[in-house]
Amino acid sequence: MIASLLRRTILLAAERSEIEQFLRHNPSVLRVVRRFVAGESIHEALSVSRQLASVGLQTTLDRLGENVISRDEAVRARETFCETLQAQANAGLEPNISVKLTMLGLDISADEALANMASLLRVAKAVAGYVCIDMESSAYTQRTIDITTQLHRSYPDTVGTVIQAYLHRSPHDVERLIAEGVHVRLVKGAYAEPASVALQKSSSIDAAFAQLMERLIEHGQFPAIATHDPALIRATQGFALRMGIEPSHWEFQLLYGVRRDAQIELASEGYNVRIYVPFGTDWYPYFVRRIAERPANALFVLRQLISG
Repeated sequence: MIASLLRRTILLAAERSEIEQFLRHNPSVLRVVRRFVAGESIHEALSVSRQLASVGLQTTLDRLGENVISRDEAVRARETFCETLQAQANAGLEPNISVKLTMLGLDISADEALANMASLLRVAKAVAGYVCIDMESSAYTQRTIDITTQLHRSYPDTVGTVIQAYLHRSPHDVERLIAEGVHVRLVKGAYAEPASVALQKSSSIDAAFAQLMERLIEHGQFPAIATHDPALIRATQGFALRMGIEPSHWEFQLLYGVRRDAQIELASEGYNVRIYVPFGTDWYPYFVRRIAERPANALFVLRQLISG
């Protein structure tokens, strides 16, 4: 319960503009940011991807940003994502990216986001790439799933989405996506949601994650189990072993800069491991969510501020 309260406090406090400005301009914080964010440019992200590939790790790139409010911004964002896919292909890397629909105009209209994502998927298909439609706060969940399933019918091998285990609605959403054959990345959930919408206790969230993981491993379309929790990693391995499901039928996804030793160890054991690599100048919301996920992260930042 204490960990849940700390997480929620960090997320809410970070919404204050004065805190954002302080962290954005603090050299000690910027050094910590580079632990979790590959850099500001696509060239830095590709360099990190090559390093990870050299030790057997696949990558998905996320050009950070969210909540654009004009059509011109949405189009520019779409073009940068197209450029990212092409840059990965040109570098001999798997074209694989993660995209938030609010970057493509979802706050303007669902039709705007749908049209921009369809255009992006045409490029992804042309380079044999893949786009994961990332999940945002619960206000966007239904629209995100609706758009994903609609696009999946035209681009079945090119698009998937994310399910956040802590949402009360997620078991229903998982069953819908399994029925539609949509690729799912399963995460715990990283937004400050009320108890009416999401589970609050860490133990309850872990239990929900484990239940959804089992459904996806057994019935899903090459699901991605995205967690750094050693207990949930072991639970995934154990369930697949008991059910006789080969590791080639799913992948683990882990975050850049978090538990690097575990990433390499899992790959060396024969598991598919993909690293979520964020980059770009709009790093603040992503960084705060990473800090809020684990008290150890928050303490690490505090130590850097004190010593910096």
